[in-house]
Amino acid sequence: MFALFVIVHVIVSLILILVVLLQSGKAGDLASTFGSGGSQAAFGARGAATVLTKATTVCAILFMVTSLGLAIMYNRSTTGTVLDTLPPPEEAPLSETPSALPEPVAPEQLPAEEEAFESPVDESPADSP
Repeated sequence: MFALFVIVHVIVSLILILVVLLQSGKAGDLASTFGSGGSQAAFGARGAATVLTKATTVCAILFMVTSLGLAIMYNRSTTGTVLDTLPPPEEAPLSETPSALPEPVAPEQLPAEEEAFESPVDESPADSP
């Protein structure tokens, strides 16, 4: 069923490309874009729908339906995620040598500060004028 949907989807997409390329442009020049095409319509003159425009509409609807169908079918056929296919990570072997980090020092073993920090700014109140 999935393969049939893929085949129909590819055929519909090729027909849609062909039908769109066979259509001619509306009025074809730049002047018709700005309203000098002789019509009061917002987007220029519009003639009757031709066979190509109807075929474009049908192909576009079929393309959307087959796209949605393929997405739904694919989603139902898969269970899990891509991460489920990965092998489990190997655990790192424990080394018997001590780590290279130094032992933490207790606060009483730290050297005493010889001088307190002195602020370069005089904190005395400023003389007011």
